[in-house]
Amino acid sequence: MGRRSVAATLILVGLALSPAWAAQDPGTKPPLQFRITEGNIENAFLQKGSIAAHLLLSSGDKPRVLVAFPAGNSGAGVWFEPTDKPVHWTLGSLTGQQRMVDGRAWNGIAADATVTVDRLVLKDAVLGSIRMLRDYQQGQGYAAQLAATPKVAATPQLTERSVSWQRQRLDGAPGYAIALSSDNGRFTREDGHLVLRPDHAGEAMHLHIEASTGETPLTPFTNLLNDRAQPDERSREALQFLSYREKFLAGSWRFDTYFGRDTMMSLRLLMPVLQPAAVDAGIASVLARLSPDGQVAHEEGIGEFAVLQHLKEEGKPSAEPIYDYVMVDSNVMLPPVAAAWLLEDPRGRDGARAFLAGKLGTGRQGDALVRNLMFVANSSEAFAHDPVYSNLIALKPNAKVGQWRDSNEGIGRGRYPYDVNAVWMPAALRAIGQFLDAGLLNDYTTPAQRERLHAAAASANEWEQHASALFAVRITNDRATQQVRDYAKQIGVSDASALKAMDGASVEFPAIALDAQGKPVPVLNSDEGFQLLFGKPDAAVLDRNVSNLMRPFPAGLMTDVGMVVANPAYADHDVWSRFGNSAYHGTVVWAWQQAIMAAGLKRQLARSDLSATTRQHLETAQAGLWRAICAANAVRTSELWSWSYANGHYRIEPFGAEGAHEDESNAAQLWSTVFLALPPPAGQSCH
Repeated sequence: MGRRSVAATLILVGLALSPAWAAQDPGTKPPLQFRITEGNIENAFLQKGSIAAHLLLSSGDKPRVLVAFPAGNSGAGVWFEPTDKPVHWTLGSLTGQQRMVDGRAWNGIAADATVTVDRLVLKDAVLGSIRMLRDYQQGQGYAAQLAATPKVAATPQLTERSVSWQRQRLDGAPGYAIALSSDNGRFTREDGHLVLRPDHAGEAMHLHIEASTGETPLTPFTNLLNDRAQPDERSREALQFLSYREKFLAGSWRFDTYFGRDTMMSLRLLMPVLQPAAVDAGIASVLARLSPDGQVAHEEGIGEFAVLQHLKEEGKPSAEPIYDYVMVDSNVMLPPVAAAWLLEDPRGRDGARAFLAGKLGTGRQGDALVRNLMFVANSSEAFAHDPVYSNLIALKPNAKVGQWRDSNEGIGRGRYPYDVNAVWMPAALRAIGQFLDAGLLNDYTTPAQRERLHAAAASANEWEQHASALFAVRITNDRATQQVRDYAKQIGVSDASALKAMDGASVEFPAIALDAQGKPVPVLNSDEGFQLLFGKPDAAVLDRNVSNLMRPFPAGLMTDVGMVVANPAYADHDVWSRFGNSAYHGTVVWAWQQAIMAAGLKRQLARSDLSATTRQHLETAQAGLWRAICAANAVRTSELWSWSYANGHYRIEPFGAEGAHEDESNAAQLWSTVFLALPPPAGQSCH
């Protein structure tokens, strides 16, 4: 889920004396603790009461120690200069800790690790908002207003065996700390740098790591899943770590806070196995963050990030959350997701009226939902009256992103996303009709509002028909074959199975987007999965589109290690390099997109109007998709992964773990846990 980088200030703090750390929080419930290794990164997670933390140790030639906290979306990290030889961390124990600073609790962790290296040169220590650590990791440097802030090595204060960093939040609230110590290594000053060396060359150094945050902790769910959830311990653990009564977190370490799209899509897919209180809490978290005119917040800026932004824009420190409303897809996701719970699921339907009547600020949750429904209805009117491309839902002015492919090249520099217009808007309009028919909006709307909502709902079918037609891509077999052949040669993969699967037919598929002039961007993509999950496509179109997607890459999207989310083979050659397997939304595999496709195929196979031939094609597609899903079982909770190709086979490559990709994948991603609600079809198993 790519995230837009936000210009922000890095807070780099000088060295201080090691703090006194208290004993482990006694608690009564055994802590949640698990580990995930991906490439060069060892991830260790701990959640116990008020303590929740994610420790990362990065091996290789760019060592790093980083701790992320869901509390305040905060963290602390120490980066080391590149090493001549790869180093390898071995993680030992990890425990929770709580200490008091000026009468306030700071929650954190203590860990022991070993590393064998001739020397480690400290580069920087960064404490504060995860959004600042995220930007620093991506190499964006320091913001101009604090460019003169010294690096940690400038004026070090340290002991021979330890070094620590601690400071308050910029507004004076409890802040952040991280400390490193060793019983067989020494910190010394060398040529203006802080260097850690072992007492004896070649000896593995013991490193003790302590980190904490003073941000307000979140409240974990004590009863999250029902007995229908799959017995996948790793996915259960990842989901538990990311789930709180206040909100669901998008992923750790990089997105340890609320993201609207991630919350809604995860709720929709996990809905059958979540306890009702968890679904209610998730939808309520979306409603609580709506804009005054009903737009869904994409991301929230909290903790020190909010303080920094308020200082920059208003000249005064405030921790009041700041919400980002740049995404256009989230607005039209809320109605069908809310309808799936409050109207279609018996458990949600039973509590729907009470949920809508629930207090939210000075109003009710039903009032907030209606704000969103009215926003969607108003947004639909122009295209409903005049179905030309310029009346479709476009990215916002000057925005390069606006839907889930939210990296600069995500939709091929398009302006009108396919999924928003051909899938989400029709689904949202139908959901509005469902709410009206159920009578759930009567207490929250005026007669005039209901009339506008009825008119919008009635336009759903025509919206879908006219919008879909604008995105249609048609390529002759001769040209498609040549494109696939040339593209396979350029990226160094075999084209044999791909060309065979094309079977002399022309290629037709929905473009990933329209450009500013309304021209389709001919990148084959996985967003048709949304249509399978939320729509009811014509049987012939369903058969054709699924067949196109399930062809072997680079004719379709399927590889040995999963379904890639984009395939630029049919686009102009200058587009190819922008969608490579090192691009965040390029020819890479996203777990949740496979889940969307799996759930969508299951839903379509439940139809009674499909021919035997179409049903057979869908069953074949389903079996092939699940073979690929199971082949990547080792990275199933990851945000995404890439691949390499050798000897006629694709091999999983953790995204970002080796430093060769444009970003880094989260080891625990909310919407990658959704297979807890998606068992393989009969006769298939991932174990």
